[in-house]
Amino acid sequence: MPDGGYRWWYFDALSADGQHGLSIIAFVGSVFSPYYARARRRGSGNPENHCAVNVALYGLKRRWAMTERGMRDVKRDARQFECGPSALRVDGDVVTITINERCMPVPRAVSGVVKVTLKTCYDQAVALDEKGLHQWRAVAPHARIDVALNAPEQHWQGNAYHDMNWGAEPIENAFKDWTWSRLHDENGAVVFYDARRKDDSRKAFAMGFAGGAVSEVALPPKHALKRGFWGMAQDVRSETTPAIISKLEDAPFYTRNHVRIGHDGRRYDAFQESLSVSKFDTRRVQLMLPFRMPRW
Repeated sequence: MPDGGYRWWYFDALSADGQHGLSIIAFVGSVFSPYYARARRRGSGNPENHCAVNVALYGLKRRWAMTERGMRDVKRDARQFECGPSALRVDGDVVTITINERCMPVPRAVSGVVKVTLKTCYDQAVALDEKGLHQWRAVAPHARIDVALNAPEQHWQGNAYHDMNWGAEPIENAFKDWTWSRLHDENGAVVFYDARRKDDSRKAFAMGFAGGAVSEVALPPKHALKRGFWGMAQDVRSETTPAIISKLEDAPFYTRNHVRIGHDGRRYDAFQESLSVSKFDTRRVQLMLPFRMPRW
């Protein structure tokens, strides 16, 4: 992986009863790290020295943890990724995520084991920029999850989603912002993606995943959602007027929501996320981040 590059593995899920949710992101070359950004400015942007496992829990017992680790605390190969006390391991069609993290600035533990069963995997990658330096792949958009946490204590199962992104340069070199959402239906999953590049050109697409096949889906209209607490603009693709069921994340440069949208004549609950790369790449945000994202 070149200096300034990145790779991340993303998982999200909701419990069958709708009472719990989570997102987990494993980073090599943490794109949202102020330490990695500073290292790149100084000409030493080795992605292997800026790794993290981000865990966010939603529902009654909310938690958010992300501690960056250097090369001395990281081991990885094609089947596993160890980052300090947390780890991801692939065994056949099961990804086992062992979590042992601590929230900041209020120190609270997040620990336990999450198992994601990848029902059907897809290998089709999509270039998000004109040069093909930034790629996205929905690895297992319709998966199953089994959550067994001891801090905070919770046990649940539900549908899950897994994708990955990777790039050969910092994301702020290519993008201003993007938004995406995903839903599950009885056949598989549908993903909507909108990226705005630095030159204001756009990459917008919708893809359906069912039975091992990938299909193009007509893009429904874009609807603006209410701005976040920090003024973040948010939008989502929907055939009907969307509704925010619950706010999952509301940060200075990104938001994540549980939303209800219209697709193919029906209403679905979906995950939605908006990211402002331009806001992330500001001095104010860079100075705020270490309070929640320490580096050990």
